[in-house]
Amino acid sequence: MFSNQPAPDVGLAAALFTRIHEATRDPRGGVTREGYGPGEQTAHDIVREVAEKAGLVSRVDPAGNLYLTLPGSDPTAKRIVIGSHLDSVAQGGDYDGTAGVLAGLAVAVGLRNAGVTPRRTIDVMAIRSEEGGAWFPTPFPGSRAALGLMEPEALATPRMDGSITLEQAMRQSGFDPDWCRAGHRELGPDNVAAYIELHIEQARVLEEEGCPVGVVFGLPGNRRHRFARVIGEYNHSGATPRRHRRDAVLAAAELAHRLEQAWIRLEEEEGLELVVTFCVFETGPQAGFGKVPGELSFKLDVRSGQQVALDRFYEELHALVAEIEARRGVRFDLGAEQGRAPVPMDPALVDALAGAAEDVGVPYCRMPSGGGHDAQSFAAAGIPAGMLFVRSQNGSHNPSEAMLMEDFEAGCRVLMRWAMAAAA
Repeated sequence: MFSNQPAPDVGLAAALFTRIHEATRDPRGGVTREGYGPGEQTAHDIVREVAEKAGLVSRVDPAGNLYLTLPGSDPTAKRIVIGSHLDSVAQGGDYDGTAGVLAGLAVAVGLRNAGVTPRRTIDVMAIRSEEGGAWFPTPFPGSRAALGLMEPEALATPRMDGSITLEQAMRQSGFDPDWCRAGHRELGPDNVAAYIELHIEQARVLEEEGCPVGVVFGLPGNRRHRFARVIGEYNHSGATPRRHRRDAVLAAAELAHRLEQAWIRLEEEEGLELVVTFCVFETGPQAGFGKVPGELSFKLDVRSGQQVALDRFYEELHALVAEIEARRGVRFDLGAEQGRAPVPMDPALVDALAGAAEDVGVPYCRMPSGGGHDAQSFAAAGIPAGMLFVRSQNGSHNPSEAMLMEDFEAGCRVLMRWAMAAAA
């Protein structure tokens, strides 16, 4: 059994959760660690300091990703990478992303404390700015840069508040966007054997199933609109009869309601799985009491592990848009569509992680991920990628994120078992 093997240093991780929380606490609630900003940098500095004191070797690539390394005995062997991110959404929680970095650190330090030198080098990677939707509207800039996948035009994307571009933020943080623009890379199929990411589950499926750990077999694709609008006509709220109204709010509300009905029908009648979110729903600057609202902006996020579900939902979306426009006299401007296809995790890694859980006696569930993660970048680069979920109680992206340390320890034990076999 695993009890006779080196143990992950969960105590070190527990202390770091507390220290990082205190250093990045948001006075409004939760924690805020903006990508390529001071909050994220604070967390990187703390983790780097502790890792170096524990005997790991650190380095930072030109995109700002941090590597905490347990050197292997065979420098010619491909390394394994265990990673996640240290940025958060605004007023987020303590565990989203951070749990994966600290789990990797607990494993690497546990091996070093036990005097174990793996054949393969193990890199614990703290990846920059995973929460792209919260800070910059480009997916996974840190991991994509490390893998040479950063599109040059992504560097010009402005931060969500319009204050600064990604390139400017990188330069202000002391990093080199020109390295990214040139397509240079730190990691690739030639030097990485596998990437594993531990993450809290962002829903309550594991809680419902009574499983402390989930083995993820796939990450979702999405189709989304960040800058969609309904354009109607402002008019007097008292003097304008219904037949003359071009009410943007009612048109958008009808679209949202009927899309929910389509969502239910696709699930119940066609057996498709998806999630649909109107993330923002707001009237324009001219709106006010006494006016029929003439404009509304919204953000639509549709995700599924099944490409057919995304495509079927969009058939419903476009049909409803045309119908509502014709009947209500409004115009929908959906703006640019962003999207990516669903990403399966490497089947051999899925089986290996499940086997590691069985070896150490940790109950687990095989499951899809509802959210996107940096593992998608590694898979896109041709590197075998896998994920572990740890049970959480209050979802994620909120100040109330919760994770039992015994569940975190279970995830770390599975991760260590896998790492010892993979790095041997």
